[in-house]
Order: sequence, then C-alpha cells, then structure tokens
Amino acid sequence: MGQTVFIPRELDANEPRVAASPETVKRLAGLGFEVVVEKGAGLGSRITDQEFAAAGGTIGTAGDAKNADVVLKVRRPTDAELKGYKSGAAVIAIMDPYGNDAALAAMAKAGITAFSMEFMPRITRAQVMDVLSSQANLAGYQAVVDAAAEYDRALPMMMTAAGTVPAAKTFIMGVGVSGLQAIATARRLGAVVTATDVRPAVKEQVQSLGAKFLAVEDEEFKAAETAGGYAKEMSKEYQAKQAALTAEHIAKQDIVITTALIPGRPAPKLVSAAMVASMKPGSVIVDLAVERGGNVEGAVPGTVVTTENGVKIVGHLNVPGRVAASASLLYAKNLYAFLETMVDKATKTLAIKRDDELVKATMLTDAGQVVHPSFAKAAGQPRTEPAAIPATVLVVDAADKKPAPRRRAAAKSPSPKPEGTA
Repeated sequence: MGQTVFIPRELDANEPRVAASPETVKRLAGLGFEVVVEKGAGLGSRITDQEFAAAGGTIGTAGDAKNADVVLKVRRPTDAELKGYKSGAAVIAIMDPYGNDAALAAMAKAGITAFSMEFMPRITRAQVMDVLSSQANLAGYQAVVDAAAEYDRALPMMMTAAGTVPAAKTFIMGVGVSGLQAIATARRLGAVVTATDVRPAVKEQVQSLGAKFLAVEDEEFKAAETAGGYAKEMSKEYQAKQAALTAEHIAKQDIVITTALIPGRPAPKLVSAAMVASMKPGSVIVDLAVERGGNVEGAVPGTVVTTENGVKIVGHLNVPGRVAASASLLYAKNLYAFLETMVDKATKTLAIKRDDELVKATMLTDAGQVVHPSFAKAAGQPRTEPAAIPATVLVVDAADKKPAPRRRAAAKSPSPKPEGTA
C-alpha cells in the first residue's frame, strides 16, 4: 500500500482556502500517493467533494490524519490537530513561525517534520513553489477591488453630456509583487496611479505598467539598492525630503494602498495619523500589512474604520482568502511542486533529502527538535517581539530619528519574486 497524503478542512473560520485542487490531487495520485481529502475541505474555495473524488481522491474525516505520511495545510496546525498526527509525518503549510515559539515547540514535541512554505528560497528552481508571490499577487488585486467598493465613486474618468467624472487618484506604497499587481489592477480600472519605493530599480517597472514613480531622485537615491536587491538605509536628510514629498502627495489622493512587510518584524508605519487627517473626506486607505501591525496608524485588523474626517481605513484580514477560489488553485500548485521534489520516483515514497537547499531553508522541526537556525532556541528562549518602526520615524519626523533598515523586495512583474510582501 502506498503512502497517504491528507488534506484537512481548515479550522480557522476566517480561512476559506484549501491546500489542494482537483488537478493537484490527480497529480499526487500519479506520484503514488493515496490522497484523502476531509469532507467539505474545499467548499470555501468552490471545490466540491465530488470534484476531489473524480480526480482520484478519497473523501474522509479529520480522523484520517492519524494515518497520513504527509499533511498539506494552509495554516499552521493547532494543538488539537497535532494530537491527531502520527509521529514522523511531514506537515507542509504557511507556518507563520515568527513570535510563535510555543507553537514551534508543540510541533517538535509532536514529532512531525514541519515545513514553512513562506521560507522557500528565492531561486529559479523554486519559483513555482513561491507561496509569497502567488498569494501576494492576488492580495494586490483584491486590495484595489476592496478600495473601489469602499470608495463608492467611479475610478475611471468618464466624459458625459452631463459632465465629467474625474479619474480616481491612487497611490501604491511598496512595489513588490502585491504592489505591482495593485498598480496593474488600478490602471485597468482607469485610475490615475502613482507608486513609491526606496529602490531605484523598481522605477522602470512602475512606469512599464503606466503609473508614475514618486521619489526624491537625488544621487543618494540612485545608489540606494544593495547587490542583493534590498533597500539600503537612507540618510536622515533623505528621509526628511522623502517624508515631506510623500505627505504632500497623500493629501491629494483618493485611494492609498500600503503593502510593506519586513520578515520577522512588525510592519513599518508608513502613513501617520497626520497624513490620514490631511486626506479628503471619502478617501480610502487599504492596509495590506494589518495582520502584522499595519502600515497605517489607526488601522484595525478585520475592520473598516472611518476617521473623524471621513477617511476609510480598510484592514481586512487574510486578503488572499477573499479570492479563495483563485488563491487555493495557486497555493495547491505551490505545495505540489515542493512535495514532488521530496518523492523518490523509483519507489514512489517520500524521501526527504535533508541536505537539499529547499529542505534546509524550509524545515522548522524534525525528529522532535526545532531545527531551523532562526528558531532553534525557540523552545527554551521565547522570542520577544521587536517594536514596530513608528510612523514618526518613516514618514513625518524622519530627520529626528534613525529607523531600522527597511527591506522591500525586488520584483520584475506582478508574479515573480520580491521579498516580504503580504
């Protein structure tokens, strides 16, 4: 009898995605696995049990996890789920390990081999496995859709006999995968789009999508990118000039979308309360980093806040999950592509090569231990969450304080590989 892959229904009520599609179930079966999908696992993504069964899967229950050699999930398993897994099972998911040391210790104690998909190295071989890019791409699209819904005005310019409707002015802060897709989507809807990033290399990408690039383009800016594609820390003088330019620009915008995330840290504050107060009534801000503390002062996770001056700050959680039918198809392909690299084609069994660069980068726990170098001391030394970089540092009083380095990622199109976008 072959080994078993189990696809559970996600327990989080706010998680409609599923870790498989009919296509990947069929392909997993082709690798030699018996695929068991928990009843109802795909309903939040418009995938019925019948579709999974027709692709070669068996519809089961949560209890079938105890026989699984591999568990494919969206979210990190809960303590209750871990009790149902057999020791030695490989569990692959978006683990969100930063600041969750107790959860890492629990996975190690359960004896599972846990892999964190968001740690996939950004190399050519792993592009098809890059969950950050696949999900951020959809988040950027959905951010514009959500902004348009809250804006309650037309985005494109419309000339009619009764008068002209002006185009919405939209500002994208952070030009990674989600930012690029937000630019492209807003442009398709007819908005006038500007974007900013501290890396000069993205200027051409922004312009190629029909948007204008906003930055203080002095000599320091031209040298502001490292060989690895990350942003260098800018001088206090540059920060102050950029802060003034950004603050002046935001006051004129109808829609602002922020996308900045820094791995392992709370999201940097890009938009201060003073900037929000400067915007026109009816303006909309969408904060894609709200789950990590937010880029916008006043953003509330899971809530659309309306400020005293009539600005809406949108803080939806799990934005890729708001387009779950599409997000699940892409995520399932990410998982399949990674799992395929760990299958012995001759014996059709799981054969984890622990010296493989993909495995070393993503493996969190193995043989009862936390093994990832960034978290190896998690069980004994709980991690202290670092403070968020305040908005006064990044966007208002940049000349007065020195911020921590800001890392945003290079991206060449709405789909390939920037770092740390939501």
